[in-house]
Amino acid sequence: MKTLIELYDEKPIENVLATEMFRPEELIMLCPPETVSDKALRESLSKYFEYRDCPVRITVVPVSLLDAAKVEKQLSSILDTHEDCAIDISGGTDASLFAAGAACGDTPVFTYSRKRNSFFEIQNAPFARNLACNVTLDTKSCFLMAGGTLLPGREDNNLLKDKLSQIDALFTIFRKYRRIWRRQIAYIQMVSSSEVGALHAEGPRTVRVDHGTATAEEGMLRELNNAGLVRNLNIGHDVISFDFPDETVRFWLRDIGSVLELQVYRACLEAGCFDDVVLSAVVNWEGGMTQRNAVTNEIDVIAIQGITPLFISCKTSEIRTEALNELAVLRDRFGGRGSRAMIVTSAPASRNRALMRMRAAELNIEVVELGDLEKGRLIERLRP
Repeated sequence: MKTLIELYDEKPIENVLATEMFRPEELIMLCPPETVSDKALRESLSKYFEYRDCPVRITVVPVSLLDAAKVEKQLSSILDTHEDCAIDISGGTDASLFAAGAACGDTPVFTYSRKRNSFFEIQNAPFARNLACNVTLDTKSCFLMAGGTLLPGREDNNLLKDKLSQIDALFTIFRKYRRIWRRQIAYIQMVSSSEVGALHAEGPRTVRVDHGTATAEEGMLRELNNAGLVRNLNIGHDVISFDFPDETVRFWLRDIGSVLELQVYRACLEAGCFDDVVLSAVVNWEGGMTQRNAVTNEIDVIAIQGITPLFISCKTSEIRTEALNELAVLRDRFGGRGSRAMIVTSAPASRNRALMRMRAAELNIEVVELGDLEKGRLIERLRP
């Protein structure tokens, strides 16, 4: 096959997978002009294939995929002017599929089944006959294929894998002091600084915080000290002082939501089934390299198995409908509906939780609740 003809699909993976598998010299994409400009799509695909080390010449042909006659005309013209063509009908609309059938003649035609993760021959395409897909993606690839860019997040993922034992210790302490965690993090915020190199914390036992005061929980601080998450703890009559071991742990103990995100990240690694796991994945929707003047979102954790990404949102509070809707939009935009979405909450169940579960089910979002966390079922829930 020298020329691969694709019918544009809203699921990004459908537009790139066959090119990765069969490595044609040219990719011709039939794309509806109202969906995306041909220049923007060509640039987006070029960035993706360059990153994936898959050299291919890209041609974008604007045509309404709802007009079977126009699609058939374009396909006939392409088949007449290009050698050794094959048509991938994994994506596209009903009208474009009908047109492909009318125009293809003896041209090889094949498709892809996400359910079986295999390619299948439709006609004259023995190269795709029951061919298992062996493509493995990473987080950057998922964003690139949909026109986005992975930006640096709040955490250095290269450092985190050396801190898994600290993450486990932090979550163990969190479970014990979960009910007062928010107030204790507020206390640590008030007696410490976020400036570079400022690892010493010192302050009175009780400090003013929003809507009242916060008093240091001595037992929790002692357990943090025993676990090496703080050092040189000194509990005096009026003043408490300690040191953070490094700026990474300092950030964890100054941020309310970090403990749950870290534990989910750790569990994804321990599940042993994911090819890439990223904590704090920031995506620029428009493909730029900065967050300035751009539409960006942060996804707490992304874990990818093969070509299937799992988008995870972590909440230490009750789950709101807005959070579910945002997660569903991110999943559909950067993974397609074949990908997974999960929301994890450490908040105790409430009377309104049933309505949340119903909405999550409507959006095909998996829900992991406090009971799953306390009973050690997180890894089990993460595995497909």
